[in-house]
Amino acid sequence: MALIGNLRHRPARRLVQLYAGLTLYGISMALMVRSDLGLDPWDVFHQGLSELTELSIGTVTIGVGALVLLLWIPLRQRPGLGTISNVVVIGLVVDATLALLPAGGPLGVRIALLITGIVANGAATGLYLGARLGPGPRDGLMTGFVARRPGRSIRLVRTVIEVFVLALGWLLGGTVGLGTVAYALAIGPLAQLFIPLFAVPEPRATAPEPRTTAPEAHSTKSDPTDAPPAPGAVAPVTPAG
Repeated sequence: MALIGNLRHRPARRLVQLYAGLTLYGISMALMVRSDLGLDPWDVFHQGLSELTELSIGTVTIGVGALVLLLWIPLRQRPGLGTISNVVVIGLVVDATLALLPAGGPLGVRIALLITGIVANGAATGLYLGARLGPGPRDGLMTGFVARRPGRSIRLVRTVIEVFVLALGWLLGGTVGLGTVAYALAIGPLAQLFIPLFAVPEPRATAPEPRTTAPEAHSTKSDPTDAPPAPGAVAPVTPAG
């Protein structure tokens, strides 16, 4: 699989935006974990696996991302730099942020953490997708499945996958609650707001060079006045002065 995402166009901005978005995504994920009011479907699954395996949620996030990325191979999806970075960076950042954020706290503080986390998650999505260096592994799984089966709705495929991982994560001990519902209702409008806001514009197409027309060929026909006089004829004389 070849990497996608051409860095020849505005590479500095796109790289900064990509890694800022992935870092913010990890922070937003940690905020929602610390709120203890419910997570988005994939993070319910990550948290449930973390409870089962006793690995950190960041480590589980990296592992699941890598496994999902392997599913791209039969779907013939091509990862980008953003795709690979998504697998690694978010997991590292969420663990680092959780190490700094204390657990528990009053309900008002936890609600504030949840709201901040959801809004930050929407902004992070806009940042890293707007860099146009490849989608996350989970989003690519959904779009790749639909691309291979054009009759399927991407919304339907997304819903089926997320309901499945949500149920499995809940059975494993992941947190489902008010935050899960709030995330489901808010993330669509937030992404719709932030993705166009942070989208790096496409490079302008180079204007075609103007076509140069060849000079018109001069007629090979001679002017009758330039013809030599017939034998015996007197050539006209131009008056002087």
